[in-house]
Amino acid sequence: MADRTENRIVVGVDGSEPSREALRWAVRQAELTGAEVDAIMSWEWPGYVTWGGMMPPTAPTDATLEESAQQTLLTAVEETVGKEPPVRVRALTQAGGPVQVLLEAARGASLLVVGSRGLGGFKGALLGSVSQHVTHHAPCTVVIVRAPSDDRED
Repeated sequence: MADRTENRIVVGVDGSEPSREALRWAVRQAELTGAEVDAIMSWEWPGYVTWGGMMPPTAPTDATLEESAQQTLLTAVEETVGKEPPVRVRALTQAGGPVQVLLEAARGASLLVVGSRGLGGFKGALLGSVSQHVTHHAPCTVVIVRAPSDDRED
């Protein structure tokens, strides 16, 4: 996923409205630049099955977690940019934390786009932890898209 070097925009999607707004922005930018969009969703094991945690009798598997993430991502993409977006949008899921997955996917990309989960007022100037981390470590230009003000908490 990370070795592609063509005109590509990577966008982090977690299903939240800020991430959907980032996806909308990325698709509009791709239309202007002739780029393709890689919509990326990471997934991790739930905390209750990590070392030291208790595993329930019907614990998920890598396959079920991956399938759930893929379905969530496909739904978010379709609901956000439609069944036939104006540019090629690849829906990709990857095991791992969001920061690591996005930074890996951004290698060779022209842009990395993420949504901001910031709050209104003074707190609105603060970035979410993923947004802040990728701005410091991304191998390409980063765009942080805020959801419209009526969708943010004040």
